[in-house]
Amino acid sequence: MKRIFLSLGSNLGDREANLRDALKRLESPRLHVTRLSSFYETEPIGLTGQPWFLNVVAEADTSLFPLMLLNHTQHVERATGRRKTVLNGPRKIDIDILLYSHLVINTRKLCIPHARMHERRFVLEPMIELAPDLPHPVLRKTMLDLFTAVKGQAARRR
Repeated sequence: MKRIFLSLGSNLGDREANLRDALKRLESPRLHVTRLSSFYETEPIGLTGQPWFLNVVAEADTSLFPLMLLNHTQHVERATGRRKTVLNGPRKIDIDILLYSHLVINTRKLCIPHARMHERRFVLEPMIELAPDLPHPVLRKTMLDLFTAVKGQAARRR
């Protein structure tokens, strides 16, 4: 089993119910969520004229290989009503693979660690609840160090 971290976000409908539904659907014989961060309300990045997001980070154990994990998360997104329409636009559910053990993968289809996780307060603030001393496998800085370097991006713990 490998330790992974996933970021989940929602800004349409009942955001918390959407996140909890996705978390239930992620569970399988090959993936078990072991811990959750607090929920955070966060301002949208990029396309700002949309509702605020509710975000959470999940720590999990999995025996799925990285591409299998990506397929699993995308399946859960579709099953919970995700429709990709506008880049960075409103969405019922979004699931990103942040970290997969200490692996570094950079392909057209999959990038681990997540390419922008170190720039996103809505990822780093929940990450420091779960693993403040965990090093980023490429940047070699802890989650806490990365979080303290992020400027702006309003977020409030719920």
